[in-house]
Order: sequence, then C-alpha cells, then structure tokens
Amino acid sequence: VQLVESGGGLVQAGGSLRLSCTASGFIFDDYAIGWFRQAPGKLREGVSYITSSEDTPDYADSVKGRFTMSSDNGKKTLYLQMQSLKPEDSAVYYCGLGRSPVRQGSTFLFRNLDVWGQGTQVTVSS
Repeated sequence: VQLVESGGGLVQAGGSLRLSCTASGFIFDDYAIGWFRQAPGKLREGVSYITSSEDTPDYADSVKGRFTMSSDNGKKTLYLQMQSLKPEDSAVYYCGLGRSPVRQGSTFLFRNLDVWGQGTQVTVSS
C-alpha cells in the first residue's frame, strides 16, 4: 500500500493551496482515509477524512469553512482545497489510511492507522 501526497508549497496568509493524495495497492472493504498535519513541536492532528461507507467529509474544527476535502477514482485520489490560509496552518500535511475513525475534541483520529504518506510541506507566511 502506498500513499503519495503532492501540492504543498509557500503561500501568503489569506491565500490558497490544493493538495493531492494518490493511494495505490489497497483493497480494504472498510477503511477511513484522510488528511493529517504536524507542525514543529506539535502532535500530528486530523484535518479531514472520509470513509469507505461515508462520502461526506468530517473536518477538524480549526479548518471548517476554509478547507474542502474531495475524492475521485473510487476514493483512491484525495484532494484538500485549502483557502483563507493562516500562518498556524503551516505544517507537514500527510495522507493517512486506516480504520475506526473517532472524534476527539476538536479533531479526530484513526484508532487503527495502517499507512502514512511521506508528507508535503505547507508554509503560510504572515
């Protein structure tokens, strides 16, 4: 199983970026797939995800109304359209594949996380 992210970069505050993630090699019937991010000195946190049975994405509270997740190719290509970016959105963004998503306060996690992508850096300058 492989997840490959692309689309990161440097953008000014208020700007937009679109991330992509392509998944290959998995044939799970029941899974969750989504975006996570990790800023320096902070824990990795969930950003948005969908599941094999649910097309409507769930979002972390911090990105609701600014980020939009979509998918294609039978949910094996993910996109994350990020708008109104803030410096606090700066992080390495990862695509993650797993199972059993659960809400945890203002964000979420996968209780079983099977695969991470290599990550793509997003830097938002003030």
